[in-house]
Amino acid sequence: MKKKLIAGNWKMNGGVAANAALLEQLSAGMPANPCWVAVCAPAVYLQQVATITHGGAIAVGAQDVSAHDAGAYTGEMSAGMLRDLGIRYAIVGHSERRQYHGETDAVVALKAQKALSCGVTPIVCVGETLEEREAGKTEEVVKRQLAAVIHTNGHCISEIVVAYEPVWAIGTGKTATPEQAQEVHAVLRAQLAAATPHADRVHILYGGSMNAANAQQLLGQKDIDGGLVGGASLKAADFLTIIAAASAA
Repeated sequence: MKKKLIAGNWKMNGGVAANAALLEQLSAGMPANPCWVAVCAPAVYLQQVATITHGGAIAVGAQDVSAHDAGAYTGEMSAGMLRDLGIRYAIVGHSERRQYHGETDAVVALKAQKALSCGVTPIVCVGETLEEREAGKTEEVVKRQLAAVIHTNGHCISEIVVAYEPVWAIGTGKTATPEQAQEVHAVLRAQLAAATPHADRVHILYGGSMNAANAQQLLGQKDIDGGLVGGASLKAADFLTIIAAASAA
């Protein structure tokens, strides 16, 4: 059985002193045989976080990556730049990027491709809105989003991480039940299995308001291989509780 992966998404939060304190607490509280752990920090703090965590149990991830290699793209970061800093992961296609920055399935697929080409593992986010869920379109939406990434990256699709994040459960305090989450994760696993014989290698994370109280139940589901954790990743005690649950699962 593969180790689970818990990735914290700090979103637009943090500060030099607060980051150092949080990482110190996380490092000190890590279980003896931890699951895979990563923190995805704002771009301005990636160098600081990478320096603090270097050689430890916590990997570093970016919250985005450019669809371009280099050039006149002010404010963007290429996958090569992330590689230079030793960044292990990059979130692509987060619902907030899709909603606020108009990222399409095709753009997300290209960003995943750029990350993979530089040895950075993309955490590809998929998920439906409340309106889409109520219309019975959950499976249609997540399969469409993942299909774009598979089409562009089919030869190395087993090297990605997928995060199912129901948009209606992000930052709302609402969470899909373990059964609802497992149902979608199983659909995604089957879609990956049709694209690669190594589908079992792919971590499929749950990313909708996972917290210290519900992590154990969610992580106990067959096809939930970890979590993409938002608010709870900013609280050392809560994040460590989730890490402990994943390490024991």
